[in-house]
Amino acid sequence: MKKCYSNIMKSPFFIIISGLIVLVTIFFPTILSANSDTLVYVIEIQGVIEKGLSSIVERHLKLAEEAGAFAVIFDVNTPGGLVDAAGEIRDHIFNTKLKTYAYVNREAISAGALISLSCEKVIMVPGSSIGAVTPVGMDGTKAPEKAVSYVRSIMRAIAEKRGRNPKIAEAMVDEEIEIEGIVEKGKLLTLTAEEAHKLKYADFVIEGLPNVLKAIGLPNAQIIRPKANWSENMVRFLVNPYISSLLLTIGLIGLIYEITTQGWGISGTLAVIALALFFGSHYLINLANIIEILVFVAGLILLAIEIFLTPGFGLLGVLGILAIFGSIIFSLIGDLPKVTNAELFGAFKTLALSLLLTVGAAIPLIKFVPKTKAWNRLILTTQQKSSEGFRPTPQENETLVGKEGTTLTFLRPAGTAIIDSKRVDVVSDGELIEKNTRIKVIKVAGNRVVVQKS
Repeated sequence: MKKCYSNIMKSPFFIIISGLIVLVTIFFPTILSANSDTLVYVIEIQGVIEKGLSSIVERHLKLAEEAGAFAVIFDVNTPGGLVDAAGEIRDHIFNTKLKTYAYVNREAISAGALISLSCEKVIMVPGSSIGAVTPVGMDGTKAPEKAVSYVRSIMRAIAEKRGRNPKIAEAMVDEEIEIEGIVEKGKLLTLTAEEAHKLKYADFVIEGLPNVLKAIGLPNAQIIRPKANWSENMVRFLVNPYISSLLLTIGLIGLIYEITTQGWGISGTLAVIALALFFGSHYLINLANIIEILVFVAGLILLAIEIFLTPGFGLLGVLGILAIFGSIIFSLIGDLPKVTNAELFGAFKTLALSLLLTVGAAIPLIKFVPKTKAWNRLILTTQQKSSEGFRPTPQENETLVGKEGTTLTFLRPAGTAIIDSKRVDVVSDGELIEKNTRIKVIKVAGNRVVVQKS
């Protein structure tokens, strides 16, 4: 037995197998590491930065981690955007285990600078720029001091974490900060590629992704560029602050117009579509949740009950309006415990802008649109006249023209009035008329009795 074992140990086959096992044991981990090192994901930070982009970056980072990538290069070319969205992307960058590089391909302004400086290394192309991180409102004016202070603290913390001069980061946010030889008081700091490299805010100034890979020691890396799908691009478009405001405006105008007219028409349909797009897009990026959507629907129901089923305007109407506005605000700010003053200010500003646009557009729409030729093409305007042989039922309505009466209900624009000691269904000529208001019949078309304030 011992002799047999000795013969096996000395056989060429056993020696070869043993050698292969040793080689695999020694070099297999190295091979795995080499394969991992050569896989690099390039994630684009392009256009306006908003919450939709944050969701895309989070998904792409997870894809890179699951694929066993060694590093991620953020291809940055942006004029900025929402600071809170940039803050979320910063958190994604800080939380990943991958090496992170920012490749500033032309400009990293405002929120773009915040994202770029969150990376471990910053590479800039010649002629590019980075900085100007002061927060501004949707109208382009500088945000309140609270918002400026908040962003300044974020930039300082990022600079400290990455070993960069925090004073320079603060000067990008606040023009009141002066740094001798770099920026004077009253001017916001924006650095060119060469200036950033000199101040150690850029690690390399080179152009072209192949050169970037050489600079970071991965010349033979396999590049993967994950792309946003059509639904993610659509959501990015819809959650843009300006588009969100427009959707809210269309929705509110449509609801107001639908409330002040008879039946259900194109305005109500457009309102439903606009509000569905608003809440749906915010739901997909985890800003709105099902509770906020249900609160909004409940608000609409309460408002409808107040307008159509109860006299006057009381508690139900107030609760309905509060529910509608509250659901909109919460869908704009997301997670309440984590909300910042800047996010809250931005949400109220978006709602206020939508309300101003709504009021400004609703009045002329309600007053003038029904009288336009374009509107008349959408609705039936042909009248059957008695001169053409048509006799309405009851015919006595024609005798009401010129007579006066008193409204029994609020005309929105339809309602009920007492005319010539009779209860008559009437409609105003466009304006809203209060209850117990004197009116005069100006026209009768079949059963349709049109009145105005007398």
